[in-house]
Amino acid sequence: MRDLYRYWKTKKIDKIVCACLIAVLLLGGGFMGLNSYHIEQRMLDVGSEESENVSLDLLVSKNVSAGPESTSADGIGTSGQMEVAAKSALLMDADSGAVLFAHNEHDELPLASVTKIMTMLLVLEAVDSGKISLEDEVIISERAAGMGGSQMYMEVGEQHTMEEIMKGVAMVSANDGCVAAAEHVSGTVEIFVEMMNKRASELGMEHTNFVNTNGLPADHHYSSAYDIAVMSRELLKHIDGHSWFTTWQDTILVGLPGKQTEFGLTNTNKLIKQYPGAIGLKTGYTKDAGYCLSGAATREGMTLIAVVMGCETSEIRTKEISKLLDYGFANYDTAVLAEKGQVMGEISLEKGSPESINAVTAEKSSILVNKGEAGNVTAEAILWEIEKFPLKKGDQVGELRILKDDQEISRQPLVADQAAEKAGITEIYRRMLLKLSR
Repeated sequence: MRDLYRYWKTKKIDKIVCACLIAVLLLGGGFMGLNSYHIEQRMLDVGSEESENVSLDLLVSKNVSAGPESTSADGIGTSGQMEVAAKSALLMDADSGAVLFAHNEHDELPLASVTKIMTMLLVLEAVDSGKISLEDEVIISERAAGMGGSQMYMEVGEQHTMEEIMKGVAMVSANDGCVAAAEHVSGTVEIFVEMMNKRASELGMEHTNFVNTNGLPADHHYSSAYDIAVMSRELLKHIDGHSWFTTWQDTILVGLPGKQTEFGLTNTNKLIKQYPGAIGLKTGYTKDAGYCLSGAATREGMTLIAVVMGCETSEIRTKEISKLLDYGFANYDTAVLAEKGQVMGEISLEKGSPESINAVTAEKSSILVNKGEAGNVTAEAILWEIEKFPLKKGDQVGELRILKDDQEISRQPLVADQAAEKAGITEIYRRMLLKLSR
């Protein structure tokens, strides 16, 4: 009231008029018009100066899905000219999830050690969530030490960091390491396998069922080239800084204290040595599965995932994976519109505290296009007026509308960069008086 009195006096506004104004605000419009608040559209062009502003209602009526899982390239189909010497194969763009080539991609086949992609994914997700650490000491159980096939030859009771275990799994396909990691994360292998199948379901892997952590032959243990690409795409979100996927050779000490010996690690994935830009991911072989591989490579900002299943030799699987990747890099480009967490605009919160927040991208925003068409892609941010509080960090507050040749091809969510609460009445009227004084 003291500020209001000072305002009357300095500006010499008629007190009766001001009193009427306050009465109208209190009685007619609710507190700062809360009852009549409505959504207003605001757009920020981030790609073209001539982008047309389109009604948000019109966009919704088109039923256009948003988010990285639903984005795909406009006018891009699979190639009917290329043949791959594999029972099943798939080529996918890692950023958008667009399928560039497919052959029997949903056939349910044994996948051997490619299974370990899901094992490594769950471990790295547990690390990212804070449940475990790569520095954790993992104790090797009798069950882990008893695993056959590819292994690190660890003994019962010896300890290794989770980092060392993961290095062994990624590089030499260590079956004993998979069991040890699973027991450390969830207590038992059986619970971990349940987690694997649950995560597969969450990712939409409809043609996958896991029975074990490592891919040793077992009834009803299968996946498809498409599903493998899906879980590979998810794993790629977690491998930054983990050199296991691209290291060709290394060593590790194995054995109980006082009896340790140096064990050589040589990566089973020849792709990382032979293919420029290769970043992983995992090989697999059993007599039933044949030679399998999920490979990934990055060039000029574009990352591709190629999967082959049921090849006759390891040389053929590397050759066919390389063929798929060559096809993708030769024919497609990635138009990067924004990096993850990039600020796309500011939203004023007239009834919130703080008074404004930033709208940021929830994930890296990119779109796959035919070679040479990246310059035809533009984007604009649609920012929402915020009505409801509290607002959590990460809540959606807008959309990034992506256009190719001025035609909308997808929308991706924009989220709040911080939390916001509903402002109190005192704060709201303080802001009102400041506006009146300007």
